[in-house]
Amino acid sequence: MTRLADDPRRRVVWGISLVLIAVTALLGGAPGTAGATGTPSPAGAGAGAGAPPVPVLSWGPCDGAADGFECATARVPVDYRRPAGPTLALAVTRRAAADPARRTGVLVLHPGGPGNSGVNFARSSYEALPASLRDAFDVIGYDMRGVARSGQVECWDDKEYAAAVDGARGVPVPGALREAVRQGAGFAAACRERSGELVPFIGTASNAGDLDLLRQALGEETLSFYGRSFGSYVGTVYAARFPARVRAMVLDGAYDPRRYADVPYAYDAAQFTALDAALGRFLDWCGRNTAACGFGEGRPRQAFEQLKRDLDADPVITASGRPATGHTLAYRLMFNINAGKEIWPYLGQALRQAQARQASFLLSPPSPASFDFLTANLAVECADRLYPRSRPLLGALVGAEAASAPLLGPPIGLGPPTYDHNHAPACAQWPVERPSRFEGSYRAAGSAPILVLGTTGDPDTPYQDAVTLAGTLDGGRLLTFDAEGHTAYHRSACVSALVDDYLATLALPARGTVCADEAPPEPLGRRTAIGEVDETRDVIPALH
Repeated sequence: MTRLADDPRRRVVWGISLVLIAVTALLGGAPGTAGATGTPSPAGAGAGAGAPPVPVLSWGPCDGAADGFECATARVPVDYRRPAGPTLALAVTRRAAADPARRTGVLVLHPGGPGNSGVNFARSSYEALPASLRDAFDVIGYDMRGVARSGQVECWDDKEYAAAVDGARGVPVPGALREAVRQGAGFAAACRERSGELVPFIGTASNAGDLDLLRQALGEETLSFYGRSFGSYVGTVYAARFPARVRAMVLDGAYDPRRYADVPYAYDAAQFTALDAALGRFLDWCGRNTAACGFGEGRPRQAFEQLKRDLDADPVITASGRPATGHTLAYRLMFNINAGKEIWPYLGQALRQAQARQASFLLSPPSPASFDFLTANLAVECADRLYPRSRPLLGALVGAEAASAPLLGPPIGLGPPTYDHNHAPACAQWPVERPSRFEGSYRAAGSAPILVLGTTGDPDTPYQDAVTLAGTLDGGRLLTFDAEGHTAYHRSACVSALVDDYLATLALPARGTVCADEAPPEPLGRRTAIGEVDETRDVIPALH
């Protein structure tokens, strides 16, 4: 038997676990105690300053598109503590129920991210919805504050962001942790300099307030809601703040809300572990299925580590003229591993192409559109999450988290600010107040029952988060998808049928229901709707 003292990786994992236990014990009760009775935070309630005006929606064509959707602009308060003060414009879209005689109400579709456009999400996902939902609901989407058409947050410009990601490595060099902390501080300072009037107010308590103003503007007593990934946190906060306004709610790829907001280092550590475990299961499949995968010649983990080193030493110059390094490879895998088993052969093919220095979607540096997504992704989460401001703790925990996830942890955790997992270097040095952060109870007492979806092998939002959320909500009901990949709706016919029935009729799945109909690895040459994951575009997939 290997002793703990003889195994460096186990020492790292035990070390980070002990530190996170200590941090949780020190901080776990502090941020949320004031809201333990369910009182909303001042950002959402207006702090007794009166109700904000209900927006007036003037519907018209959407950018000349002939897809049946209408678009409008909703004016909402920048700062809910000043409900009659300055406003910002939210982009909203609607497609009316196809069968007015069967109309039930509105169904809001909220994408993941944060950073994805809700307007695009609704319009791109509409045809994937079953006729039973299209007939009965006005389908609604909106760009949340700070995102896309609703006042895109600006921090680093494209040139600064490109320089940071192009200089990052798949196998970080000595001093990488110090550089990550320095870059996090620089990114946070740029947010304050370029969007300082907005970034304090883009947190989810304010977003939930916006959603309720939209409900009122639409003339609805209640709303139905589907939120995936980060959208699940928006739905959780909305239900907590406005429980009587929920008709039905589906939270897919759910967050553990309290750990996300109040104990973020612990939350990040679980994300790193889930991401590395998912990539590890794919590489192990490659090792057992060498012909189907085509990468690694039976030793895929070793081949992957070598590929990161080779790309760092000699980057591939892409058609854009920018370099693809080992960090580029890690960044792309972080998103594409979310698609589940069916694309595993295509990931193997893409890795083999990268190994041969051929064009591969895994060698695509983040674009300016990606930078817009990542900027909002980080700024919204920094507005929501309360990291301790200790620099020694920041360095110790970021380093330990990266080391505990050896495949992707070092390039992502010790790289420049990008996606969820490595927000700590910026958020722990966030230079503005957080008046739009939610600090109340997450029980949603008095809400209609809420359906929570969790995928057992989710690389992005660990399955245990869904279990915890379902237990946190007074009316939570867990539906499990036993599968790889991120989120469940329309990745499983079983899950989709149960979700559609619940949204249409309010009938919940039986307690303990597990769906296990994940699509198997899709053989090369039979590709249909499978494609690379683009972090800038969220969409409900079509069942096939």
